Amino acid sequence: MNERTLAVVCYPSLGGSGIVATDLALGLSARGHTVHMITTAPLARALPRGDRLRLHIAEAPSYPLFDDVPPQMLGLAGAIARVCDAYGVELLHVHYAVPHAASAYLARQLLGARGPALVTTLHGSDVTRVGVEPAYQEITRFCVETSDAITTPSVYLRERAYELLGISLARRIEVIENAVDTERFVPAEERDPLHFSALFPAAASGKTLIHVSNFRAVKRTGDLIELVSLLNASVPVRLVLVGDGPERAACEARVAALGLRERVRFLGAQTDFTAHLQQSDAFVLTSENESFGLAALEALSCGVPVFGYRVGGLASVVTEDAGRLVTPFDRGALKRALAEVLGDDALQRRLSQAARARARDRFPLQPTLDRYEQLFERLCSSRPVPRE
Repeated sequence: MNERTLAVVCYPSLGGSGIVATDLALGLSARGHTVHMITTAPLARALPRGDRLRLHIAEAPSYPLFDDVPPQMLGLAGAIARVCDAYGVELLHVHYAVPHAASAYLARQLLGARGPALVTTLHGSDVTRVGVEPAYQEITRFCVETSDAITTPSVYLRERAYELLGISLARRIEVIENAVDTERFVPAEERDPLHFSALFPAAASGKTLIHVSNFRAVKRTGDLIELVSLLNASVPVRLVLVGDGPERAACEARVAALGLRERVRFLGAQTDFTAHLQQSDAFVLTSENESFGLAALEALSCGVPVFGYRVGGLASVVTEDAGRLVTPFDRGALKRALAEVLGDDALQRRLSQAARARARDRFPLQPTLDRYEQLFERLCSSRPVPRE
């Protein structure tokens, strides 16, 4: 691909869409492209700065009329237009439809013929939850359809976009799977049996489960607490929870009610939790739905078997040799799957090795960068951006 000037719009938080966008921006800038990242706040993850990777913060000034909720969509649209115009951006890539696709649409209307090509990547709840809210559905569908290309990380989410958002079947949605940096997420060189001892001084024994999420209702984090209670009757376990969100308080209350304070730890949002992941025995997620499962893929890359419900696009990531997926919301089945593996060290090692191999062989970052480069080059070549 010829060296291009690109812009990437994403949420600044540690959620999956922001991680995917950041990894993509880093990878493309390393390949010689100039990438301008546009967000509404500083990124949670620190980035190396240089001439080929720049961060722009979109501001939405407050005003009494707005009741302390400034119109961020308009501020973001203005920032997109300014960055694209000032730096000659040839292609704009927005991650998560709401409200980024709408902001991109407004920016391109403002720029007219000077506007860049537009790619919208749908990530999950922007299709299955937020995007289908009656207040947003029509404008989300319209703005996504005005994109020059639409991508999803899984076949599952592509089909939901057609079904739930009402994207025209005549519009091609390209599936480009998420990837993982297999050089960053690697297995531990050596397992340290004392790694979690400081977190669990009163519960020294037991296998360690880990979960990473934004604690939204769709993640069903309460099921994790019930699962620990079920498992401890036969297989002592400890649970490390990474992340923060609206369901955390309810989970903490349930931990107290079940007398599990010695075996459950809430670490809050973490910019780097790789060391904890590497030393865990199993990654568990109990989501109501997953369009892909990036956190699960990061666990696989660290050689950690993944356990969860068979929902959405997760089955395309986690195979039987790298973990266990069970009937949705059947906590008993999930408990039995974990007990089987955690109670058999040889089986756990086999799954760990297969988990790493699956991430390394099936989801490395470079082929995904290739796919996006090919898409971007096709759009840039067919849509030259005139400059005044």
